[in-house]
Amino acid sequence: MTCSSCEAKVKSALIQVDHVTQVTVSKEKEEAVITMDKHVPLSAFREALDPKYHISAAEHSERMEQTRSWFETYKPILLITGYLLAATLLIQTRNVSFDGMEWMRHFMAGFFLVFSFFKLLNLKGFAESYVMYDVIAKQFPAWAYCYAFIELGLGIAYLLNFNPLITNFVTVIVMSLSIIGVLQTVLNKQTIRCACLGAVFNLPMSTVTIIEDGVMIAMSAWMLVMI
Repeated sequence: MTCSSCEAKVKSALIQVDHVTQVTVSKEKEEAVITMDKHVPLSAFREALDPKYHISAAEHSERMEQTRSWFETYKPILLITGYLLAATLLIQTRNVSFDGMEWMRHFMAGFFLVFSFFKLLNLKGFAESYVMYDVIAKQFPAWAYCYAFIELGLGIAYLLNFNPLITNFVTVIVMSLSIIGVLQTVLNKQTIRCACLGAVFNLPMSTVTIIEDGVMIAMSAWMLVMI
């Protein structure tokens, strides 16, 4: 930067990047101090700046920052999954040998009960997010409201071991329909809020959501085959 105009141009470009809250630029120090509410990769700043300017970061590991940002973003879903895994595995300690079918049933019961709980905390907020990407909810918004109660019903059904054939069949159908909209959103690289934990947490739609739905489909399909 060679003049005050350069300072202004650089500051203007950087402050417009998403998640940037404050920028201080100094042509004397050839430095920009950027404050953000969420990690922004260096590539985003480089794209925002005029090609004649170059930006780098001292003592900075982009990979470490991205990893930290990923864990911070998905901390709620990682903690919930960890708790469910730990709880359902502890239940298995009472058995002489590990019962895979029983473990999957307990895990799915916990999964649907916990995830439906967060959806029901703010049912309207969940529905408004869900209709943005779900293929059925886009056409019939009422489905978004029904979906939360379907998850609750499936959780209770798995907990009580109610008619495993019907319970697993319904799970495969419902989750398969749900994953279609998720796949379309991720493949089209759309930035949409994931409604898996309702409107309580601001989770972005990503491959994590695909894995989450995929695991539930795989488990219920396997249990259906074993029946």
